[in-house]
Amino acid sequence: MEAQATARYVRMGPRKVRFVLDTVRGKYAADALDILKFTPNHAAAEISKVLRSAMANAGNNHGLDLTNLKIARCFVDVGPSMKRVQPRAQGRAYAILKRSSHITIVVAEGAPKPIKTGKKAPKAPLRADLKVEPVVVEEIVDVVADVATETAEAPVDTTVEEQA
Repeated sequence: MEAQATARYVRMGPRKVRFVLDTVRGKYAADALDILKFTPNHAAAEISKVLRSAMANAGNNHGLDLTNLKIARCFVDVGPSMKRVQPRAQGRAYAILKRSSHITIVVAEGAPKPIKTGKKAPKAPLRADLKVEPVVVEEIVDVVADVATETAEAPVDTTVEEQA
């Protein structure tokens, strides 16, 4: 079961609202409200109003449990733009578009939120704790000696060809 809420003609640009909506998409509703509360953006206040309304619709109209609500879909549509004029030099005028948005949030009942037990995952061992087998120096000397004898046996061409 899903419940939705829509705020229409919100006087903010849809691009700016979409940026904040992307941060809460797919999250639990209670977590999304916490995120929006500390988001330093004017759109966060409007989005949190719409989210609270969608949660109220889910509880009152559909009888859903508010603790398990997740944001199923959220999107912003372009509303009408108010056209204004900014006077410029030499009699010119620049057009200013004051954009508006329609914000829609759909919540649905999801799986119960996992409960954290407070136990932390085991940490990776420190580099000093790793067991490293000691390297025998005699083996390295033998390998170097073998390479040296192979290169000594190979004939070296010391003649320089003249370039024409």
